[in-house]
Amino acid sequence: MNNILIWSISFIAIAGVIIRPFKVTEAFYAVSGAFVLIILQLISTSDALAGVAKGLDVYLFLTGMMLLAETAREEKLFDWLAAHATIMAKGSSGKLFLLIYLVGIIVTVFLSNDATAVVLTPAVAAVVKTAKVEKPLPYLLICAFVANAASFVLPISNPANLVIYGTHMPSLLHWLGQFLIPSVCAITVTYFMLRYTQRDCFTEKIETDIELPQLTQGGKMALIGICVTTVVLLVSSAWNIQLGLPTAITGIITTVIVLARTNKNPVTIVKGVSWSVLPLVAGLFIIVEALNETGMIQQLTALLMHTISRSEAAAVWLSGSVVAVACNLVNNLPAGLIAGSVLQNGHVPESVKSAVLIGVDLGPNLSITGSLATILWLVALRREGQEISAWTFLKLGSMIMTAALLISILSLWI
Repeated sequence: MNNILIWSISFIAIAGVIIRPFKVTEAFYAVSGAFVLIILQLISTSDALAGVAKGLDVYLFLTGMMLLAETAREEKLFDWLAAHATIMAKGSSGKLFLLIYLVGIIVTVFLSNDATAVVLTPAVAAVVKTAKVEKPLPYLLICAFVANAASFVLPISNPANLVIYGTHMPSLLHWLGQFLIPSVCAITVTYFMLRYTQRDCFTEKIETDIELPQLTQGGKMALIGICVTTVVLLVSSAWNIQLGLPTAITGIITTVIVLARTNKNPVTIVKGVSWSVLPLVAGLFIIVEALNETGMIQQLTALLMHTISRSEAAAVWLSGSVVAVACNLVNNLPAGLIAGSVLQNGHVPESVKSAVLIGVDLGPNLSITGSLATILWLVALRREGQEISAWTFLKLGSMIMTAALLISILSLWI
Protein backbone atom coordinates (compact mmCIF):
# COMPACT_ATOMS: atom_id res chain seq x y z
CA MET A 1 0.00 0.00 0.00
CA ASN A 2 2.86 2.38 0.86
CA ASN A 3 4.51 1.67 -2.49
CA ILE A 4 1.28 2.50 -4.33
CA LEU A 5 0.98 5.77 -2.42
CA ILE A 6 4.61 6.71 -3.16
CA TRP A 7 4.18 6.05 -6.88
CA SER A 8 0.84 7.91 -7.00
CA ILE A 9 2.09 11.00 -5.18
CA SER A 10 5.29 11.04 -7.23
CA PHE A 11 3.32 10.74 -10.46
CA ILE A 12 0.99 13.61 -9.52
CA ALA A 13 3.90 15.84 -8.45
CA ILE A 14 5.88 15.21 -11.63
CA ALA A 15 2.75 15.68 -13.75
CA GLY A 16 2.32 19.06 -12.06
CA VAL A 17 5.89 19.99 -12.96
CA ILE A 18 5.28 18.98 -16.58
CA ILE A 19 1.80 20.46 -17.12
CA ARG A 20 2.16 23.41 -14.68
CA PRO A 21 -1.56 23.93 -13.96
CA PHE A 22 -2.69 27.48 -13.15
CA LYS A 23 0.71 28.73 -14.42
CA VAL A 24 2.22 28.16 -10.97
CA THR A 25 6.00 27.69 -10.89
CA GLU A 26 7.28 24.12 -11.36
CA ALA A 27 8.97 24.23 -7.94
CA PHE A 28 5.59 24.37 -6.18
CA TYR A 29 4.53 20.93 -7.45
CA ALA A 30 7.90 19.24 -6.80
CA VAL A 31 8.16 20.66 -3.27
CA SER A 32 4.48 19.91 -2.51
CA GLY A 33 4.92 16.28 -3.59
CA ALA A 34 8.03 15.92 -1.42
CA PHE A 35 6.24 17.55 1.52
CA VAL A 36 3.25 15.17 1.25
CA LEU A 37 5.58 12.16 1.16
CA ILE A 38 7.20 13.34 4.40
CA ILE A 39 3.91 14.24 6.13
CA LEU A 40 2.45 10.80 5.35
CA GLN A 41 5.69 9.23 6.62
CA LEU A 42 6.23 7.48 3.31
CA ILE A 43 9.79 8.71 3.58
CA SER A 44 11.56 9.57 6.83
CA THR A 45 12.86 13.07 7.45
CA SER A 46 16.42 11.74 7.58
CA ASP A 47 16.06 10.00 4.19
CA ALA A 48 14.48 13.13 2.71
CA LEU A 49 17.41 15.21 3.95
CA ALA A 50 19.79 12.61 2.53
CA GLY A 51 18.04 12.99 -0.82
CA VAL A 52 18.36 16.78 -0.67
CA ALA A 53 22.05 16.43 0.24
CA LYS A 54 22.70 14.39 -2.91
CA GLY A 55 21.93 17.49 -4.96
CA LEU A 56 24.40 19.77 -3.15
CA ASP A 57 26.85 19.89 -6.06
CA VAL A 58 24.00 20.71 -8.45
CA TYR A 59 22.71 23.56 -6.24
CA LEU A 60 26.18 25.10 -6.06
CA PHE A 61 26.69 24.73 -9.79
CA LEU A 62 23.36 26.36 -10.62
CA THR A 63 23.95 29.19 -8.13
CA GLY A 64 27.25 30.09 -9.76
CA MET A 65 25.85 29.91 -13.29
CA MET A 66 22.73 31.94 -12.50
CA LEU A 67 24.78 34.65 -10.81
CA LEU A 68 27.10 34.81 -13.83
CA ALA A 69 24.17 35.06 -16.23
CA GLU A 70 22.32 37.73 -14.26
CA THR A 71 25.47 39.81 -13.79
CA ALA A 72 26.23 39.63 -17.52
CA ARG A 73 22.63 40.51 -18.31
CA GLU A 74 22.69 43.58 -16.04
CA GLU A 75 25.93 44.80 -17.62
CA LYS A 76 24.50 44.50 -21.16
CA LEU A 77 27.09 41.89 -22.17
CA PHE A 78 24.41 39.96 -24.07
CA ASP A 79 23.34 43.07 -25.98
CA TRP A 80 26.95 43.63 -27.06
CA LEU A 81 27.33 40.02 -28.20
CA ALA A 82 23.96 40.20 -29.94
CA ALA A 83 25.01 43.18 -32.04
CA HIS A 84 28.17 41.37 -33.19
CA ALA A 85 26.23 38.21 -34.05
CA THR A 86 23.67 40.18 -36.05
CA ILE A 87 26.38 41.94 -38.04
CA MET A 88 28.14 38.64 -38.78
CA ALA A 89 24.88 37.16 -40.14
CA LYS A 90 24.88 39.83 -42.89
CA GLY A 91 21.11 39.89 -43.19
CA SER A 92 20.74 36.10 -43.61
CA SER A 93 18.38 34.38 -41.17
CA GLY A 94 19.93 31.03 -42.12
CA LYS A 95 23.43 32.26 -41.18
CA LEU A 96 22.10 33.66 -37.92
CA PHE A 97 20.45 30.31 -37.14
CA LEU A 98 23.71 28.42 -37.79
CA LEU A 99 25.77 30.95 -35.85
CA ILE A 100 23.58 30.64 -32.76
CA TYR A 101 23.72 26.84 -32.99
CA LEU A 102 27.54 26.84 -33.20
CA VAL A 103 27.80 29.15 -30.19
CA GLY A 104 25.38 26.85 -28.35
CA ILE A 105 27.66 23.88 -29.02
CA ILE A 106 30.69 25.72 -27.62
CA VAL A 107 28.87 26.92 -24.50
CA THR A 108 27.42 23.46 -23.82
CA VAL A 109 30.68 21.58 -24.33
CA PHE A 110 32.82 23.84 -22.15
CA LEU A 111 30.31 25.31 -19.65
CA SER A 112 27.58 22.58 -19.50
CA ASN A 113 24.05 22.32 -20.84
CA ASP A 114 22.64 24.21 -17.85
CA ALA A 115 24.89 27.15 -18.71
CA THR A 116 23.54 27.13 -22.26
CA ALA A 117 20.03 27.50 -20.92
CA VAL A 118 20.94 30.14 -18.34
CA VAL A 119 23.59 32.15 -20.20
CA LEU A 120 22.83 31.71 -23.90
CA THR A 121 19.03 32.08 -23.87
CA PRO A 122 19.02 35.76 -22.84
CA ALA A 123 21.86 36.39 -25.30
CA VAL A 124 19.82 34.90 -28.15
CA ALA A 125 16.77 36.87 -27.03
CA ALA A 126 18.90 39.99 -27.34
CA VAL A 127 20.12 38.88 -30.78
CA VAL A 128 16.64 38.41 -32.25
CA LYS A 129 15.51 41.69 -30.71
CA THR A 130 18.47 43.53 -32.21
CA ALA A 131 17.92 41.85 -35.58
CA LYS A 132 14.21 42.77 -35.42
CA VAL A 133 13.16 39.16 -36.06
CA GLU A 134 9.37 38.78 -36.32
CA LYS A 135 9.29 35.17 -35.04
CA PRO A 136 12.00 34.77 -32.36
CA LEU A 137 10.94 31.33 -31.01
CA PRO A 138 12.75 29.21 -33.69
CA TYR A 139 16.06 30.81 -32.70
CA LEU A 140 15.35 30.42 -28.99
CA LEU A 141 14.52 26.74 -29.52
CA ILE A 142 18.15 26.23 -30.49
CA CYS A 143 19.21 26.88 -26.88
CA ALA A 144 16.98 24.09 -25.59
CA PHE A 145 17.86 21.44 -28.16
CA VAL A 146 21.60 22.02 -28.51
CA ALA A 147 21.94 22.07 -24.71
CA ASN A 148 21.03 18.38 -24.61
CA ALA A 149 22.38 17.30 -28.01
CA ALA A 150 25.93 18.48 -27.22
CA SER A 151 25.88 17.49 -23.55
CA PHE A 152 28.05 14.37 -23.76
CA VAL A 153 31.01 15.67 -25.76
CA LEU A 154 32.94 16.08 -22.48
CA PRO A 155 32.24 14.85 -18.92
CA ILE A 156 31.68 18.47 -17.80
CA SER A 157 29.11 19.13 -20.54
CA ASN A 158 26.31 17.81 -18.32
CA PRO A 159 26.24 17.30 -14.52
CA ALA A 160 24.25 14.11 -15.18
CA ASN A 161 27.38 12.58 -16.77
CA LEU A 162 29.11 12.63 -13.40
CA VAL A 163 26.10 10.97 -11.77
CA ILE A 164 26.07 8.06 -14.22
CA TYR A 165 29.70 7.05 -13.72
CA GLY A 166 30.09 8.16 -10.09
CA THR A 167 33.61 7.42 -8.84
CA HIS A 168 34.39 5.35 -11.97
CA MET A 169 34.65 8.26 -14.40
CA PRO A 170 36.69 7.28 -17.52
CA SER A 171 39.79 9.25 -18.49
CA LEU A 172 39.27 12.13 -20.93
CA LEU A 173 40.90 10.23 -23.81
CA HIS A 174 38.75 7.16 -23.15
CA TRP A 175 35.67 9.37 -22.94
CA LEU A 176 36.39 11.02 -26.30
CA GLY A 177 37.06 7.64 -27.89
CA GLN A 178 33.70 6.39 -26.67
CA PHE A 179 31.48 9.45 -27.16
CA LEU A 180 33.00 11.75 -29.80
CA ILE A 181 31.34 10.05 -32.79
CA PRO A 182 27.92 9.67 -31.08
CA SER A 183 28.14 13.34 -30.01
CA VAL A 184 28.88 14.49 -33.55
CA CYS A 185 25.94 12.41 -34.78
CA ALA A 186 23.59 13.85 -32.14
CA ILE A 187 24.66 17.44 -32.81
CA THR A 188 24.44 17.10 -36.60
CA VAL A 189 21.09 15.29 -36.73
CA THR A 190 19.56 17.67 -34.19
CA TYR A 191 20.70 20.69 -36.22
CA PHE A 192 19.27 19.50 -39.52
CA MET A 193 16.03 18.27 -37.97
CA LEU A 194 15.59 21.55 -36.08
CA ARG A 195 16.42 23.57 -39.18
CA TYR A 196 13.92 21.56 -41.24
CA THR A 197 11.09 21.94 -38.73
CA GLN A 198 11.75 25.69 -38.39
CA ARG A 199 12.34 26.31 -42.11
CA ASP A 200 9.57 28.92 -42.32
CA CYS A 201 11.68 31.39 -40.35
CA PHE A 202 14.34 31.52 -43.08
CA THR A 203 12.14 33.45 -45.50
CA GLU A 204 12.45 36.72 -43.58
CA LYS A 205 15.36 39.13 -43.77
CA ILE A 206 17.02 40.37 -40.61
CA GLU A 207 18.22 43.84 -39.73
CA THR A 208 21.73 44.75 -40.89
CA ASP A 209 21.92 48.48 -40.21
CA ILE A 210 22.45 48.43 -36.45
CA GLU A 211 24.56 50.45 -34.07
CA LEU A 212 27.38 48.55 -32.37
CA PRO A 213 27.26 49.37 -28.64
CA GLN A 214 30.33 49.85 -26.46
CA LEU A 215 31.10 47.14 -23.93
CA THR A 216 31.09 48.63 -20.42
CA GLN A 217 33.75 47.99 -17.80
CA GLY A 218 31.28 45.80 -15.92
CA GLY A 219 30.50 43.88 -19.11
CA LYS A 220 34.20 43.21 -19.67
CA MET A 221 34.54 41.91 -16.11
CA ALA A 222 31.50 39.64 -16.60
CA LEU A 223 32.99 38.28 -19.84
CA ILE A 224 36.30 37.59 -18.08
CA GLY A 225 34.39 35.85 -15.27
CA ILE A 226 32.65 33.53 -17.74
CA CYS A 227 35.97 32.70 -19.45
CA VAL A 228 37.66 32.02 -16.09
CA THR A 229 34.76 29.76 -15.11
CA THR A 230 35.27 27.78 -18.33
CA VAL A 231 38.94 27.20 -17.50
CA VAL A 232 38.13 26.31 -13.89
CA LEU A 233 35.55 23.73 -15.00
CA LEU A 234 37.99 22.10 -17.44
CA VAL A 235 40.72 21.89 -14.79
CA SER A 236 38.27 20.57 -12.18
CA SER A 237 37.09 17.89 -14.60
CA ALA A 238 40.68 16.85 -15.39
CA TRP A 239 41.42 16.51 -11.66
CA ASN A 240 38.13 14.71 -11.01
CA ILE A 241 36.89 17.52 -8.73
CA GLN A 242 33.14 18.08 -8.36
CA LEU A 243 32.08 21.10 -10.40
CA GLY A 244 29.57 22.74 -8.05
CA LEU A 245 31.82 24.53 -5.56
CA PRO A 246 34.32 25.90 -8.14
CA THR A 247 31.42 27.24 -10.23
CA ALA A 248 29.75 28.84 -7.22
CA ILE A 249 33.02 30.47 -6.15
CA THR A 250 33.80 31.92 -9.60
CA GLY A 251 30.20 33.09 -10.00
CA ILE A 252 30.13 34.83 -6.62
CA ILE A 253 33.58 36.41 -7.08
CA THR A 254 32.66 37.69 -10.56
CA THR A 255 29.42 39.20 -9.26
CA VAL A 256 31.15 40.87 -6.30
CA ILE A 257 33.92 42.34 -8.48
CA VAL A 258 31.44 43.70 -11.05
CA LEU A 259 29.24 45.21 -8.33
CA ALA A 260 32.27 46.81 -6.68
CA ARG A 261 33.53 48.29 -9.96
CA THR A 262 30.12 49.63 -11.01
CA ASN A 263 28.82 50.68 -7.57
CA LYS A 264 25.51 48.91 -8.19
CA ASN A 265 23.07 47.60 -5.61
CA PRO A 266 23.54 43.81 -5.13
CA VAL A 267 19.78 43.46 -4.54
CA THR A 268 19.28 44.01 -8.29
CA ILE A 269 21.30 40.90 -9.11
CA VAL A 270 19.84 38.79 -6.31
CA LYS A 271 16.25 39.64 -7.29
CA GLY A 272 16.93 38.79 -10.93
CA VAL A 273 18.09 35.22 -10.26
CA SER A 274 15.45 32.47 -10.64
CA TRP A 275 16.01 30.95 -7.18
CA SER A 276 12.90 28.75 -7.51
CA VAL A 277 14.99 26.32 -9.56
CA LEU A 278 16.85 25.21 -6.41
CA PRO A 279 13.79 23.98 -4.44
CA LEU A 280 12.54 22.38 -7.67
CA VAL A 281 15.70 20.26 -7.87
CA ALA A 282 15.59 19.50 -4.13
CA GLY A 283 11.97 18.35 -4.40
CA LEU A 284 12.81 16.04 -7.30
CA PHE A 285 15.69 14.48 -5.35
CA ILE A 286 13.37 13.76 -2.40
CA ILE A 287 10.82 12.14 -4.73
CA VAL A 288 13.49 9.88 -6.21
CA GLU A 289 14.71 8.97 -2.72
CA ALA A 290 11.15 7.90 -1.89
CA LEU A 291 10.92 5.86 -5.10
CA ASN A 292 14.11 4.07 -4.07
CA GLU A 293 12.27 2.91 -0.93
CA THR A 294 10.01 0.79 -3.15
CA GLY A 295 12.91 -1.50 -4.14
CA MET A 296 13.02 -0.07 -7.64
CA ILE A 297 16.83 -0.13 -7.92
CA GLN A 298 17.06 -3.84 -7.17
CA GLN A 299 14.28 -4.69 -9.61
CA LEU A 300 15.77 -2.61 -12.40
CA THR A 301 19.22 -4.11 -11.82
CA ALA A 302 17.84 -7.65 -12.05
CA LEU A 303 15.92 -6.77 -15.23
CA LEU A 304 18.97 -5.20 -16.86
CA MET A 305 21.26 -8.12 -16.04
CA HIS A 306 18.68 -10.56 -17.38
CA THR A 307 18.47 -8.61 -20.66
CA ILE A 308 22.27 -8.47 -20.97
CA SER A 309 22.54 -12.23 -20.44
CA ARG A 310 20.18 -12.83 -23.36
CA SER A 311 21.56 -10.22 -25.78
CA GLU A 312 24.00 -7.36 -25.20
CA ALA A 313 22.86 -5.60 -28.38
CA ALA A 314 19.23 -5.75 -27.23
CA ALA A 315 20.28 -4.42 -23.82
CA VAL A 316 22.02 -1.47 -25.51
CA TRP A 317 18.96 -0.48 -27.52
CA LEU A 318 16.47 -1.17 -24.73
CA SER A 319 18.39 0.60 -21.94
CA GLY A 320 19.17 3.66 -24.06
CA SER A 321 15.58 4.01 -25.28
CA VAL A 322 13.90 3.33 -21.92
CA VAL A 323 16.16 5.75 -20.06
CA ALA A 324 15.58 8.42 -22.74
CA VAL A 325 11.81 8.20 -22.21
CA ALA A 326 12.14 7.90 -18.41
CA CYS A 327 14.03 11.20 -18.25
CA ASN A 328 10.89 12.92 -19.47
CA LEU A 329 8.85 11.36 -16.68
CA VAL A 330 11.10 12.17 -13.72
CA ASN A 331 13.69 14.63 -15.17
CA ASN A 332 17.15 13.50 -16.24
CA LEU A 333 19.00 14.28 -13.00
CA PRO A 334 16.87 11.96 -10.85
CA ALA A 335 16.76 9.46 -13.73
CA GLY A 336 20.55 9.68 -13.92
CA LEU A 337 20.81 8.98 -10.20
CA ILE A 338 18.61 5.90 -10.56
CA ALA A 339 20.41 4.69 -13.70
CA GLY A 340 23.81 5.29 -12.10
CA SER A 341 22.82 3.21 -9.06
CA VAL A 342 21.63 0.39 -11.33
CA LEU A 343 24.82 0.42 -13.42
CA GLN A 344 27.05 0.44 -10.34
CA ASN A 345 25.11 -2.47 -8.77
CA GLY A 346 25.95 -4.90 -11.56
CA HIS A 347 28.78 -5.76 -13.97
CA VAL A 348 27.50 -3.88 -17.01
CA PRO A 349 29.28 -3.84 -20.40
CA GLU A 350 30.71 -0.51 -21.54
CA SER A 351 28.35 -0.38 -24.52
CA VAL A 352 25.31 -0.52 -22.23
CA LYS A 353 26.73 2.22 -19.98
CA SER A 354 27.31 4.37 -23.05
CA ALA A 355 23.77 3.83 -24.30
CA VAL A 356 22.36 4.75 -20.87
CA LEU A 357 24.41 7.95 -20.77
CA ILE A 358 23.27 8.91 -24.29
CA GLY A 359 19.68 8.27 -23.22
CA VAL A 360 20.07 10.44 -20.10
CA ASP A 361 21.69 13.30 -22.06
CA LEU A 362 19.77 13.21 -25.34
CA GLY A 363 16.40 11.82 -24.25
CA PRO A 364 15.30 15.07 -22.54
CA ASN A 365 14.93 16.72 -25.95
CA LEU A 366 11.55 14.98 -26.08
CA SER A 367 9.71 17.23 -23.60
CA ILE A 368 10.00 20.53 -21.76
CA THR A 369 10.71 18.87 -18.41
CA GLY A 370 13.14 16.20 -19.61
CA SER A 371 16.20 17.95 -18.21
CA LEU A 372 17.03 20.67 -15.75
CA ALA A 373 18.57 22.59 -18.65
CA THR A 374 15.23 22.67 -20.47
CA ILE A 375 13.40 23.82 -17.32
CA LEU A 376 15.99 26.58 -16.89
CA TRP A 377 15.44 27.46 -20.55
CA LEU A 378 11.70 27.73 -19.93
CA VAL A 379 12.29 30.09 -17.01
CA ALA A 380 14.60 32.25 -19.15
CA LEU A 381 12.08 32.12 -21.99
CA ARG A 382 9.28 33.48 -19.80
CA ARG A 383 11.50 36.33 -18.67
CA GLU A 384 11.83 37.31 -22.32
CA GLY A 385 8.06 37.30 -22.79
CA GLN A 386 7.99 34.07 -24.84
CA GLU A 387 5.93 30.93 -24.23
CA ILE A 388 5.78 27.42 -25.67
CA SER A 389 3.23 24.80 -24.66
CA ALA A 390 4.21 21.33 -23.49
CA TRP A 391 2.30 19.82 -26.43
CA THR A 392 4.04 21.99 -29.04
CA PHE A 393 7.46 21.07 -27.66
CA LEU A 394 6.51 17.38 -27.47
CA LYS A 395 5.47 17.29 -31.13
CA LEU A 396 8.76 18.89 -32.12
CA GLY A 397 10.86 16.84 -29.72
CA SER A 398 9.35 13.51 -30.76
CA MET A 399 10.83 13.96 -34.24
CA ILE A 400 14.15 15.58 -33.34
CA MET A 401 15.03 13.47 -30.30
CA THR A 402 14.01 10.13 -31.81
CA ALA A 403 16.13 10.60 -34.94
CA ALA A 404 19.17 11.82 -32.98
CA LEU A 405 18.87 9.06 -30.36
CA LEU A 406 18.63 6.21 -32.86
CA ILE A 407 21.60 7.39 -34.93
CA SER A 408 23.72 8.16 -31.84
CA ILE A 409 23.17 4.72 -30.31
CA LEU A 410 23.79 3.08 -33.70
CA SER A 411 27.10 4.94 -33.95
CA LEU A 412 28.37 3.16 -30.81
CA TRP A 413 29.23 0.22 -33.07
CA ILE A 414 31.45 2.35 -35.34
